[in-house]
Amino acid sequence: MDIRAIEPSEIEEARILLARAGWSHRVSDPEGFRHLISQSQIALVAIDQRQVVGFIRALTDGLSNGYFSMLVVHADHRLSGIGSALVRAAMGENPEMTWVLRAQRPGLVSFYEKLGFRVSEVAMERVRASAA
Repeated sequence: MDIRAIEPSEIEEARILLARAGWSHRVSDPEGFRHLISQSQIALVAIDQRQVVGFIRALTDGLSNGYFSMLVVHADHRLSGIGSALVRAAMGENPEMTWVLRAQRPGLVSFYEKLGFRVSEVAMERVRASAA
């Protein structure tokens, strides 16, 4: 398995992977998804046998703060370490950075806790109008 920056030819495959994993409300428009990727500082894929089996997207200043926006692993490849490897690759080696995310789906809190995250008592959010 290889983890690396997404290539333009893989964007549609990543979009379909996200849609099949329950993100269709966010990735239904192919051009909108391409634009989303172009505006992201981090967009990585996990490749296994020339197939996109994982994807992560993050926004960051690269110095102090980062936000994980999307993480998905193909259903046939879950629980194999791909998600953890994507998160670690995206975070890099700077232990001084704070990373935040929203972990709403069942099991995600324990997944991220294993990677050093903890539930925060200080985070706030302004939810987009379409989600309210």
